[in-house]
Amino acid sequence: MNNSLSITVVITLLTAVTSVYAFSNPELQARWMMNPFAVSRRKEYYRMLSSGLIHQDWMHLLFNMLAFYLFGERVEYLYKMIFGPQLGGLAFLGLYVLGVVISDLPTYFKYRDYPHYNSLGASGGVSAVVFASILFTPTQPICLYAILCLPGFVFAVLYILYSVQMSRQGGDNINHDAHLYGAIFGAVFTIVLYPPVVLMFIRALAEWRIF
Repeated sequence: MNNSLSITVVITLLTAVTSVYAFSNPELQARWMMNPFAVSRRKEYYRMLSSGLIHQDWMHLLFNMLAFYLFGERVEYLYKMIFGPQLGGLAFLGLYVLGVVISDLPTYFKYRDYPHYNSLGASGGVSAVVFASILFTPTQPICLYAILCLPGFVFAVLYILYSVQMSRQGGDNINHDAHLYGAIFGAVFTIVLYPPVVLMFIRALAEWRIF
């Protein structure tokens, strides 16, 4: 019997520990934030990954890690079922880590000449995992604040529209570009690794009924 911790749990615990530590260590938080100017001028490329290990506050941390845990356990299980425990685990780790990094690329190119722009949080990686999950089970309800529950594919459309609109509008100190591109990456990554998921997605939508 395998009693080892899942990759999802390990990432959740690691991110919680580093985030809580950074709450009381502003110097570390400043060094680990995604600062496109520092990446561009000082070649501090590590920030594109380290920024996913820290969060702004408790609410930011709890929301991201709860979503990651709930969807991550499902996606990790599916990846391991499809590709085998080792390769599936590696693929899941790639989904999350690359989601964090790649979702920051648009932000890097957009703000690399702005020294005072910073962002932090694992939202890009979390969005990648959530959208990978939606591909496999598009009609599975996703509940917002335990009140409003929507089929996954409906949530996905609204999430993308909201992210695009808020990215254009700006001004709320949230990196909506990371949310958007993390989500897109998660879907594309899963399709490339496992093309049959597209047919599974279409079949699930064809069989879905409102009532």
